[in-house]
Amino acid sequence: MADKEALKAKVQELGARKWDDEGLEKRMRKLMKDGIPKKKLDPAYMKAHKAEILDHVERLAEEYNYYLKNCAQGTALALFEEFGIGSMEIIKALTPFPGVGGTGDMCGGITGSLMALGLWFGTDDRTKPELTDPVIKLSQKLMAKFEGKLGYMYCADIIEKIILGYAINPGENDQAMVQFGHDKGFEKCGLPPGTGVRIAAEFMIDSM
Repeated sequence: MADKEALKAKVQELGARKWDDEGLEKRMRKLMKDGIPKKKLDPAYMKAHKAEILDHVERLAEEYNYYLKNCAQGTALALFEEFGIGSMEIIKALTPFPGVGGTGDMCGGITGSLMALGLWFGTDDRTKPELTDPVIKLSQKLMAKFEGKLGYMYCADIIEKIILGYAINPGENDQAMVQFGHDKGFEKCGLPPGTGVRIAAEFMIDSM
């Protein structure tokens, strides 16, 4: 069950946080230029330092969501960078996914996390579609855990019930986007990406 007081405190912290815009731009330009660095991960190290890694990937997701103004991209990029998977081309492909095309539908904290799970757990063998079944089941588990932590899975519900306290679809028109930005929606909406990446990263580390 969602801890409403803890969620409220986290949203307030994100809204009041001082963001390193210059540092984030520098990091983003490097990723754009060099791509996402591949990593040789040590399973023993990853498991021994899981709590620290989960905190780090959560922070990355919050920062990238704020900078990119795109929860799906921020979520996926944090996981890609932490685990050395994916590419900036995939991040570009996630451009339409906040609230699924700005409709207020599925949260990008989920869709971005599912993208990472697909890369991590999916198979390269297209002749054996049955190998996708475990990934689908794990995806459903991620979505259920996400909903359990926030109480909702859809962008419109999360914004209205948790992030801002009123209904608004920033993708609906320019005025709504300005209002969303004025009320620090992009800062506060780091909550769902941070939530999604912690769940996904834990699945990924536990599988090693």
